[in-house]
Amino acid sequence: MELEEEFQEAKKWVEKSFDLNVNGEASLFEVNIRYIGGLLAAYYLTGEEVFKSKALELGEKLLPAFNTPTGIPRGVINLGSGMSWSWGWASAGSSILAEFGTLHLEFLHLSELSGNPVFAEKVMNIRKVLNRVEKPQGLYPNFLSPVTGNWVQHHVSIGGLGDSFYEYLIKSWLMSDKKDSEAKKMYDDALEAIEKHLVKKSAGGLTYIAEWRGGILDHKMGHLACFSGGMIALGAEHAGQERKQHYMDLATEITNTCHESYARSDTKLGPEAFRFDAGTEAMATRLSERYYILRPEVVESYMYMWRLTHDPKYRQWGWEVVKALEKHCRVEAGFSGIRDVYTTTPTHDNMQQSFFLAETLKYLYLLFCEDDVLSLDDWVFNTEAHPLPVNHTNFKASVQ
Repeated sequence: MELEEEFQEAKKWVEKSFDLNVNGEASLFEVNIRYIGGLLAAYYLTGEEVFKSKALELGEKLLPAFNTPTGIPRGVINLGSGMSWSWGWASAGSSILAEFGTLHLEFLHLSELSGNPVFAEKVMNIRKVLNRVEKPQGLYPNFLSPVTGNWVQHHVSIGGLGDSFYEYLIKSWLMSDKKDSEAKKMYDDALEAIEKHLVKKSAGGLTYIAEWRGGILDHKMGHLACFSGGMIALGAEHAGQERKQHYMDLATEITNTCHESYARSDTKLGPEAFRFDAGTEAMATRLSERYYILRPEVVESYMYMWRLTHDPKYRQWGWEVVKALEKHCRVEAGFSGIRDVYTTTPTHDNMQQSFFLAETLKYLYLLFCEDDVLSLDDWVFNTEAHPLPVNHTNFKASVQ
């Protein structure tokens, strides 16, 4: 974006003030996707060594979390002491699919850059455990025991707790320059099961992805699940001709549903979750689901759909979001989430999430850029929108 001064200032901060020996709890998943992902992307985009060394140093600090009977890491780690444990709220000390399933891209790069295979071994082992365990109806539940390697309960979601696991399967294949056929097969099989069991059409003709609780469907879709339009479109690019059209149609329909959740609100911003029961469609029915915290998933799908179809409606929809953010979320010191998207006099939550900068604004910026700015042929975005290079055969030479 040519913000040279800001970049130098941030680089200096990373060099001098970024303290990794924090004595406090950190989420393995968040540290990986936000910090390691951000540092790796900064390194690949600038070649500045400081980002590489900090990423590797941080990667080392996450390794103790993998010391479990199965090698499935625990979710919380103390970066100072190396102690790790499971989230108190996760049932029976389990690990979360979207957390341990969203390390693959970054850890392969850590091995690549350090020459130390340990990072790649850790994530390949996770994949081995997932391949071995029985999948109910071909679906992956959200909670797995790091001790027994078995599912802890049968809740399946493409929204929070599950989401980025699926995204990292197709992206692992793309990042490997389409050589990681195991990841592609796992993605294809998972998507087939999702389509068979979770994809539904509402009475009003909106396609959505429901959640599954031990075989019973909950007809709700979270904002987090709205990344799936972009993911399915990205995967469709590489399916056979007939499947390709089928998946592009599915991606178009899901993205349209997510757009409806924005269009049907008074602020033109979408709620945290929306439902398809009791006559309501694509709207939040519970007060606790009406908030918008500057989340990126809907504009993320607009960006992919624009890049892959060049249908101008996606830029139009993106511009509606820009205007709504300006109108309802901009405050004196930045941007804030709002507590209820269905009132035009919203109350602010006084929080600007870091993903607003990393993802929401970046995807909006890219939506209005030419396709060769971070081209999808050469870059894969991690789940926090940090770009990692595709491992083309000539890639190592160009980095050196």
